[in-house]
Amino acid sequence: MKNPWQTLSSKMVYTNAWINVREDKVVTPNGDAGIYGVVEAKPAVGIVALTEDQSTYLVGQYRYTLNTYSWEVPEGGVEEGESLLEGAKRELHEETGITANKWTELGELYTSNCFTNERAYIFMAQDLNQSDAKPDSTEQLEVKKIPFTQLSKWF
Repeated sequence: MKNPWQTLSSKMVYTNAWINVREDKVVTPNGDAGIYGVVEAKPAVGIVALTEDQSTYLVGQYRYTLNTYSWEVPEGGVEEGESLLEGAKRELHEETGITANKWTELGELYTSNCFTNERAYIFMAQDLNQSDAKPDSTEQLEVKKIPFTQLSKWF
C-alpha cells in the first residue's frame, strides 16, 4: 500500500543511550498539516525460558515509566553489532542467570507502533542451565519460576 503520509521535515529533538526522539512535520492522510513525534528504539528481545517440567521464568521490577511493579518475561534491548540471538542470550543470562542450549525464534511484533518504531523479537529458550544473574545497575530484579500454563495470569 502506498504511504498516505507526507513528511515535510524531520528534526532530532532528544537522544540518549536507549532512544532517539524525532519530530516530523507532516501532511496527514486527510491533507492536514501536523507534527508527529517518533521514538526510535533499538530492537528488543523477549525470552520465554521453558524448563523440562513446563515451567517458565518471570522477572519482576519496579518500572519507572509505569510507576508500578511489573512482572515480565526476561527482556531488553539488542546492543549495536549484536545479533538478535546474542542479545536474547545476554538478556536471559543477565536477568536470571540462565543459559540455554536450545533456542527458537517464535516471532516478532511492534510494541507500540503509534509512537515508536521498536520491534520486539520473541525467543524460546530450552535445555536450561542455572548460574548467577548479572543485572544492569538500573535493575533490581526478582526472579520467579511459574508453571507455563499460569503465564497469562501474571500479565
